[in-house]
Amino acid sequence: MIDRKHFFDSVRGNLFKGKLSESQVQGMESILVVWETSGYIDLRWLAYMLATTYHETGKRIDGVFTRIMQPVSEDGMGKGYRYGRKIKRSGIPYTSPDKIYYGRGLVQLTWYENYENMGRLLSVDLLSNPDLALQPLIACKIMFEGMLKAHSSFGDFTGVSLENFFNDKKEDWIGARRIINGLDCAEIIAGYGKLFYTAVKSPVGP
Repeated sequence: MIDRKHFFDSVRGNLFKGKLSESQVQGMESILVVWETSGYIDLRWLAYMLATTYHETGKRIDGVFTRIMQPVSEDGMGKGYRYGRKIKRSGIPYTSPDKIYYGRGLVQLTWYENYENMGRLLSVDLLSNPDLALQPLIACKIMFEGMLKAHSSFGDFTGVSLENFFNDKKEDWIGARRIINGLDCAEIIAGYGKLFYTAVKSPVGP
């Protein structure tokens, strides 16, 4: 079990400028609960998923940039991107379902094929109801399935998973960004990950 007092005290000071909203707490609590029921034990995996959420759910609200830590929809809903039109990643147009598969959730799931595949793995009809990816539990499950080997035995987002970057012989906080999006902001997210790792580890006693 993750020591909640230690965790929230740590992230409050190191990542949230001394203040946490109820929504931010609830968002992180959802991730911690899914982790604790998953059977996974490498806390570096949890820390990197929290760091990814921290990065991917940043929003500007009333002029203030906030880390929401809850599932969010992509600003602009895919406008200007190929996945923002009714076209599959393969380049094939589609007319049904009458949906656009822009970024949603904790990790910004995009593209028709990714919604189709993730829905199949999780037994959720994400193609017909892509906004289900905004429900906290489903969003957490999408992140766990996509970033870990899980049911498919590989990282469903890009083909690599947390197991490839954090194991008995390797600890690659920068390279782990390849699970989501190449090396985009990799060093920044690595820094977040190390701070979250400090938070999820049991506190050192006196």
